[in-house]
Amino acid sequence: MTTQQLVAEIKRKKSFLCIGLDVDLNKIPEHLLEEEDPIFAFNKAIIDETHHLCVAYKPNTAFYEAYGIKGWKALEKTINYINENHPEIFTIADAKRGDIGNTSTMYAKAFFEDLSFDSVTVAPYMGKDSVEPFLAFDNKHTILLALTSNQGAFDFQTQKIDHQEVYKKVLETSKTWQNSSNLMYVVGATKAEYLGDIRQIIPDSFLLVPGVGAQGGNLQDVCKYGMNENIGLLINSSRGIIYAGNGKDFAKASSEKAAALQNQMEEILNLS
Repeated sequence: MTTQQLVAEIKRKKSFLCIGLDVDLNKIPEHLLEEEDPIFAFNKAIIDETHHLCVAYKPNTAFYEAYGIKGWKALEKTINYINENHPEIFTIADAKRGDIGNTSTMYAKAFFEDLSFDSVTVAPYMGKDSVEPFLAFDNKHTILLALTSNQGAFDFQTQKIDHQEVYKKVLETSKTWQNSSNLMYVVGATKAEYLGDIRQIIPDSFLLVPGVGAQGGNLQDVCKYGMNENIGLLINSSRGIIYAGNGKDFAKASSEKAAALQNQMEEILNLS
């Protein structure tokens, strides 16, 4: 999916909602545990009830890898189901990869070619040659961790080196990498006050913004400081949507939570 296609879909659905499919078998409704593949059964129900309200799905791969080969197969079934039934949806493999060049190439092949994700999250700590292999894939997006929503972000990301915060150095340096137009960036909703400075460095890039809802991020603040002419935001909510209910009607409860966020987004888009 190209950036232009993503923007068009946002405008069509009046939504820039991304739903995180982070499946914990200890939290899903008990009746699903009787299914042959409870993870996929859970995801399918959520997707069926929410696909018209969001523009992206983001499975965090750790929640699948934790269950071994069964979990990985459930991830494969999930992405195949989205791609076959809802090709307009932007898909994000939240894998946070990043290693030496030949290893990164293999990671990229795994997510872009084998699983056919549109994008993957990547850690920038190892620098240019660990990220450019992901950027080499046409019409695929690499979502670089820039300023994350966790408390530990302050350990390194906001520390200054030569009077400049590390996260700003990451943003500026990444713009010089080959095919940097394929970059998007992770910026936590709990760091909304930093978005003004971030937009000074990357005014046109899409930002994936986790942390709205369960982690306390504020949608209005994120949009006020982070939205650009092409919207430029994907707001992720995971636990706040997928675990909204735990009975037979759990997917409907998730749909209601997603609709509440989508309605807020529609209001913001109408005002912008």
